[in-house]
Amino acid sequence: MAAAAEMAEREEPMEQEELAAAPEEPAAAPEEPAAAPGEPAAAPEQLAAAPERPELRFEEEDVQHEEELLRNPFSVRCWLRYAQARLGGPPQRLNLLFERALRELPGSYKLWYQYLRQRRQQVKGRCPTDPAYEEANACHERGLVFMHKMPRIWLDYCQFLVDQGRITRTRRTFDRALRALPITQHHRIWPLYLQFVRRYPLPETAVRVYRRYLKLSPESAEEYVAYLRSVGRLDEAAVRLARLVNDERFVSKEGKSNYQLWQELCELLAQHPGRVRSLEAGAIIRGGLTRFTDQLGRLWGALADCYIRSGHFEKARDVYEEAVQTVMTVRDFTQVFDSYAQFEESVIAAKMETAAELGRDEDEAVELELRLARFERLMWRRPVLLNSVLLRQNPHNVHEWHKRVQLYRGNPQQIINTYTEAVRTVDPFKATGRPHGLWVAFARFYEDNGQLDDARTILTKATRVRFRQVEDLAAIWCEFGEMELRHENYDEALRILRKATALPAKRAEYFDSTEPVQNRLYKSLKVWSMLADLEESLGTFQSTKAVYDRILDLRIATPQIVINYGLFLEEHGYFEESFKAYERGIALFRWPNVADIWHTYLSKFVTRYGGRKLERARDLFEQALDGCPPKYAKTIFLLYARLEEEFGLARHAMAVYERATRAVLPAQQRDMFNIYIKRAAELYGVTHTRPIYQKAIEVLGDDAARELCLRFADMECKLGEVDRARAIYTYCSQICDPRITATFWQTWKDFEIRHGNEDTIRELLRIKRSVQATYNTQVNFMASQMLKVYSNATGTVSDLAPGQSSLDDMKLLEQRAEQLAAEAQRDGPRPKDKVLFVRAEGSREALAALAQGNPDEIDLGDEDEPEPDEVQLEQKRVPSSVFGGLKDD
Repeated sequence: MAAAAEMAEREEPMEQEELAAAPEEPAAAPEEPAAAPGEPAAAPEQLAAAPERPELRFEEEDVQHEEELLRNPFSVRCWLRYAQARLGGPPQRLNLLFERALRELPGSYKLWYQYLRQRRQQVKGRCPTDPAYEEANACHERGLVFMHKMPRIWLDYCQFLVDQGRITRTRRTFDRALRALPITQHHRIWPLYLQFVRRYPLPETAVRVYRRYLKLSPESAEEYVAYLRSVGRLDEAAVRLARLVNDERFVSKEGKSNYQLWQELCELLAQHPGRVRSLEAGAIIRGGLTRFTDQLGRLWGALADCYIRSGHFEKARDVYEEAVQTVMTVRDFTQVFDSYAQFEESVIAAKMETAAELGRDEDEAVELELRLARFERLMWRRPVLLNSVLLRQNPHNVHEWHKRVQLYRGNPQQIINTYTEAVRTVDPFKATGRPHGLWVAFARFYEDNGQLDDARTILTKATRVRFRQVEDLAAIWCEFGEMELRHENYDEALRILRKATALPAKRAEYFDSTEPVQNRLYKSLKVWSMLADLEESLGTFQSTKAVYDRILDLRIATPQIVINYGLFLEEHGYFEESFKAYERGIALFRWPNVADIWHTYLSKFVTRYGGRKLERARDLFEQALDGCPPKYAKTIFLLYARLEEEFGLARHAMAVYERATRAVLPAQQRDMFNIYIKRAAELYGVTHTRPIYQKAIEVLGDDAARELCLRFADMECKLGEVDRARAIYTYCSQICDPRITATFWQTWKDFEIRHGNEDTIRELLRIKRSVQATYNTQVNFMASQMLKVYSNATGTVSDLAPGQSSLDDMKLLEQRAEQLAAEAQRDGPRPKDKVLFVRAEGSREALAALAQGNPDEIDLGDEDEPEPDEVQLEQKRVPSSVFGGLKDD
């Protein structure tokens, strides 16, 4: 490196001498005299035998190349093959060969390229001061005389000079290359040129080179800025960055956005305010505050950091204060506030360190206390400042105003100022939340502090505010009345609510948003309900009745209001008036809203008159049932039936129950039939329930019908009607799948064991097989029933084999059915040796045996069991007294 530095110092004044003193080409070998025309040329063996210089001596393998060159002296391929053959020989012979070739073909790019590459390889690894470098440089210069338009030759030569450490000569060679080559080839030279200027600590030269380069490639300005920052030229780097930011057409090669470039500029200005003189840091950063509104936190921090690094601490504090009072998002506020707090902590820490080192005097102690107090106040203000950020985002957020009041708890003046600002700022039509809550809370604050007149003034002003909804204004009036009630001003409370419900000069519909809420308040049910409650408690009967009548006239009543009106009249003994109130309420509403009014009306009427006005009560029930939805019919029918049972005729009650079974919902029919059967049995006896059972079985679904059949059959058994019971079982068997309803078949089996004979049991088994076959042929029904059973027990069939198709599900069902049949056959009871039958009539000994346990009880298996081939019956002689005189002795 020392030799390279010395050469760099010598080369500047000797540029022209280097070119003039370049070594001349080596002298060409003496040529043989050309053969006269017609005379043969000298043989190669004679040439090889002639005495020559060592570098001109030919080898045996060169003869064929020389002969080929004699035939084609202008063939580049021949010369290159010849050179390839001499690569392993002495360099002088190879160089002489290339010189001979270039004398014949001076414009051949391939020959020059190979020759110059060989010359560079020959000097590789030598000292830069070796004369061989100068010879190689001279060869390159001679080559450029012919190859000055070839960028590859220039690149190799410039790289060769860079490796030699010749700074000035290399720079001038780069400049010559740029002048010699067309501009379309410059992009190949500049990367090596820029790499060369960045290699040495020559910033002035590099800056001038970069400026020239940016004229050709302005999109590479970011590379120039990076170089300027690396060499410490921050002022020019900032200026160049500012130009890039202001250039809207600039497209970053590194993929950076305009904001990222701006961010780099702000960081540069903030971190090095003393070294950037050409730009005004404060103005530039403030310009970014209006341009990049989504990054205000970082820009405010950068501006404050700029003043801090410049030593202007008070300006930095002013910037922070301005930032925390203007940012619009919580994220920006958090960034600014954290930076602000860190700044104050660092200043306090620096002051404490200074005081500890130099001692503390009175002025420094006061200043330190001031800064500590300022820091404590900053931390106390954080919730308030954060709330201000949220209110700047939406000044009509009622909830945030309430939170702001809570932050000032214990400071009445601030609370009053906050409420005053809130009610002035919040627009009821844009408010988030209930805007009347601010007025109510404001009045409640004065009320809690004993200033009742001020609270009345606030609420009076609130009643004149044009709210968006009538409910808000109604809440204000109700709160006004409740405040008077809390202070036992009952007459004033009544006066206020009567004023609120007074008819306005211009009436409007309740939902007409084009009219102010003050003109629609007279239809607010909330105010009327409170007035009605006060009138009931504080007013007279006539005033209360007038309020309820007015509510009904305005058609704003609810079913509960109507019921309350009726109960109020009933308490004062006006029963007919209460019934009229119920009827007015019924006229206002439709089903299902009128259901509660009808229930109350009918109950009160029946309780009042009982059977004295039976026809009127019947008319009321008929009116109630006219148009009544099935969902609400059950209760009315039950009241109607009870009326007929207690005060009317039993057959009328049965007719009501029969109508109810048709009018109620399908899900309620089962319960209705049960009630019907129970009441019919109590009124007319058990036998009267038979047609009811038959109709219920026809109407209800399979599950409910199956249950009623069992009950019906049990009733017939208790009555001794065995044949009727058997017919019922036979009918019900058609809807009972033996695989699903095993309980039914077991019940029928027990019945036949107690009351049947061999033929009836055979008929039972036949019917069971027939029903089984019927359900087996109904594939869809069987599949649904099996799915139902297994879904209730163990999930679904798909759960047994997840991921399988529907065909796989059917296969699983078939396999499961076969498995169940096999299990039933295996687990079923085995037939005994004898199947005995109990006689219908017998001796006392047989009856006693039956009472003890019936040893001859029949044990029947499932339908899959084989029938016995022979049934052994008990034989007994018939007494002769049975035949009388029909048989001779």
